[in-house]
Formats: sequence, structure tokens, C-alpha cells
Amino acid sequence: MSSDKRVGGRSFRDAMTPARIAVLVLAALALIFIFENTKKIRIRLIIPEVTMRLWAALLITFVVGLLCGLVLRRGGSRRSRY
Repeated sequence: MSSDKRVGGRSFRDAMTPARIAVLVLAALALIFIFENTKKIRIRLIIPEVTMRLWAALLITFVVGLLCGLVLRRGGSRRSRY
């Protein structure tokens, strides 16, 4: 008899794959990053100057970069089909 708890028919140990463990570690690091970078900073956007938390500015930059990458990836796959 195993003492592992059952989750959806599988044991907890079976449900914890390396990918899920990596995601949990990255989520913990992201939370630590957010709590360590709560200082407000000033950012100049061409003409206006905005004040925001450092982690929010970096998150916005990450999301914009991710969206640009997705658009470029999607555009490249269309050209290769024709």
C-alpha cells in the first residue's frame, strides 16, 4: 500500500512531472522578483513621463516582446506554406 495521496486517479508523486516542478519554481521566483522590486521608477515614453513600479514596467515589456514574437512567428509560418 502506498501512502501517496490520489489526485484524479493518479498519485501526487506521479502528477508532479519535471515540467510542473519547473513551472512551480519559476512562479516562486517570479513572486520573489515582484516583492523585491516594488520601488517606483520614472519612465519616459517619447514625450510623457510615467511613474510605475519596476516589476510592472518589466512585465509590460515582457508581454510586448512576447506579442511581437508571436506575430513574427505566425507571419513566418504563413509565408512558408505558400
